[in-house]
Amino acid sequence: MDRKIRVVQYGTGKMAVYTMRYVFEKGAEVVGAFDLNPNVIGKDIGEIMGGESKGIKVSDAKNAEEILSTLRPDIVIVETMSLFKDIEDIYLLCAKLGINAISTCEEAFFPWNSNPEATKKINDLAIKNNCTLTGSGYQDIYWGQLISSIAGSTQSIKKIIGSSSYNVEDYGIALAKAHGAGLTLDAFDKEIASVDRISDEERQAMINKGDYLPSYMWNVNGWLCEKLGLHVKSQKQVTVPQTYKEDIFSTTLNMTVKAGDATGMSAVVTTETQEGIVLETQCIGKVYSKEDFDKNEWTIEGEPNTTIVVSRPSTVELTCASIVNRIPDVINGKPGYITTDQLGDLSYKVKPLNEYVK
Repeated sequence: MDRKIRVVQYGTGKMAVYTMRYVFEKGAEVVGAFDLNPNVIGKDIGEIMGGESKGIKVSDAKNAEEILSTLRPDIVIVETMSLFKDIEDIYLLCAKLGINAISTCEEAFFPWNSNPEATKKINDLAIKNNCTLTGSGYQDIYWGQLISSIAGSTQSIKKIIGSSSYNVEDYGIALAKAHGAGLTLDAFDKEIASVDRISDEERQAMINKGDYLPSYMWNVNGWLCEKLGLHVKSQKQVTVPQTYKEDIFSTTLNMTVKAGDATGMSAVVTTETQEGIVLETQCIGKVYSKEDFDKNEWTIEGEPNTTIVVSRPSTVELTCASIVNRIPDVINGKPGYITTDQLGDLSYKVKPLNEYVK
């Protein structure tokens, strides 16, 4: 491509501060931005990034169809919510208009195993209108490509064990609430944990209707199985509240989480495959105390056993950099809802992004 890639930012919260800056630094340009928050609508994106004016003001997301139809960007970056149903409308709009899109929505990483009906609807529309939509972020490398690469150096695998922790304060109020942060233990049990005390048949019925609430590792296990050529026989999920011995103030929730109440949750997903390989993964998302820090640890049990640990990763920055480095892959991708296991390995882009577009 012999011009700059034109990007629209949908959602201008904490993540967008980094993502928009990275877009400019990689030789692309943000040509539009949307949000529903009246406190940011009308603001220049330069002000949101903490820098000089860019001459692009945030528009009301209610006007997205009209503005996108006029702007015709190369890609839309969606950074709003964590569940696929919450980004379904903007993804359907992009697919309708034939505009590529990528999102940090965790379920969007592999929504085929948690909301197949909505995914198929978007996929079919994207194929019809010749555009590519996907989900990426921190998990693209640290829960996905890194693990599949280690597997590639292993003779035989019996089990894949993964654990990742992150501070919900870094990702906004939607994610914090989705993790049950701030709830009493009774409320957590009723609103979060009870969802998974169901039979396999009930869970599948919820998945088919798009009503299931997957933890992040639910979709990651689906991605890994697809990448490694494994066939899922069964998959289960259990959520457990995280607590702390003292009160913790959450700036994201703007409240004090009382000692003994839920600061977040641990979600454990166990996947059995027809090949006999078991995946047991968990993500721990909570409001951090002063002792907590991000940690990503994976073990492949087999011949040989291998463990890799990433301590204190800059999860927010890694998420946003992954999104931006994926942009040329999405534009080059085949039409449809294409998960990143089909887009090739995520690589560092040393040249301006447009030079990677075919």
